[in-house]
Amino acid sequence: MSAFNTCAALQIQGSEERIPLRTCAYNSLLVRSSRGVNFMFMQKLAVTAARAAAIFILASGINRSADQSAANPDESAAVLIGAGDIADCSNLFGAEATARILEQNPGTVMAVGDLAYPRGTKADFACYDKTWGRVKSRTRPAAGNHEFRSSGAAFYFKYFGRAAGDPARGFYSYDLGSWHIIVLNSECLQVGGCNAGSPQEKWLRADLAAHPSACTLAYWHKPLFSSGASHGDDPEIKPLWQALYEANADVIINGHDHDYERFAPQDPDGKPDEQRGMREFVVGSGGKNHRPLATPQPNSELRNNDTYGVLKLTLKPGAYDWQFIPEAGKNFTDSGSGACH
Repeated sequence: MSAFNTCAALQIQGSEERIPLRTCAYNSLLVRSSRGVNFMFMQKLAVTAARAAAIFILASGINRSADQSAANPDESAAVLIGAGDIADCSNLFGAEATARILEQNPGTVMAVGDLAYPRGTKADFACYDKTWGRVKSRTRPAAGNHEFRSSGAAFYFKYFGRAAGDPARGFYSYDLGSWHIIVLNSECLQVGGCNAGSPQEKWLRADLAAHPSACTLAYWHKPLFSSGASHGDDPEIKPLWQALYEANADVIINGHDHDYERFAPQDPDGKPDEQRGMREFVVGSGGKNHRPLATPQPNSELRNNDTYGVLKLTLKPGAYDWQFIPEAGKNFTDSGSGACH
């Protein structure tokens, strides 16, 4: 076998990448033009050069992988984006504004209850479909009280199908990137209660136990804590908060009050807790009318009630970033970062 053929046949072990032929051709030329040089010496030289080229290629591949990872530090992150309190056929300005934001941002869409006013009927969902329905294929919804103004939220479950979970329950979970996402049903009377020992609370504890190592986010419609003047706190939800807190969950997303509000990490009693507390966001800014705010609740860090918009969460291994994205033409925004417990 000539030096050229020897080089051309060499491969990096475990790789499909061959040594560049230009390196082998150069070594073959040396052998043919060096009449007074020992052939075996030149053949060894050619193989040595080929091995050096192989090492260079392998190192270059490693460096390329490292460079790509450095250029894409969030390549393992997932995006969850959305809001609640969305579409009313009498005025779709806000729902259209937030739908455009969703179309401009990839990710899984969370529709956090009260999606189709006033009663969640087929006619009401036609207006939801004109707006947020444009991203229906990537939406995971939670039911609100207005959906249940139609018997059993029947059309809500028909519209979303399997994406809304079991129609007999309306609560479910899924994984998104390295995070575990839980969707609950805050219409407690419709699902046998939200109290300790209720079917939903027992399911929640079992689901949390089955995912002990994941960062965890939960969303549903009615908030335990809210500074909204129309609804405010809903203590009926507290047992679900308690179960999530005991399992070291990280983030809670709600709607119901038509505003945006961010809370500092706190426990189910509303006491600050930087070590194990959960951060709650009220994102009732999806498109329905704005409503007034009352006296700020303890631990409320930021509030707004004059801007439609969505909350974008970038979920990374062990951490998360949040960003409130406002409707076009408005300046209010909010952003920050947190770590999982």
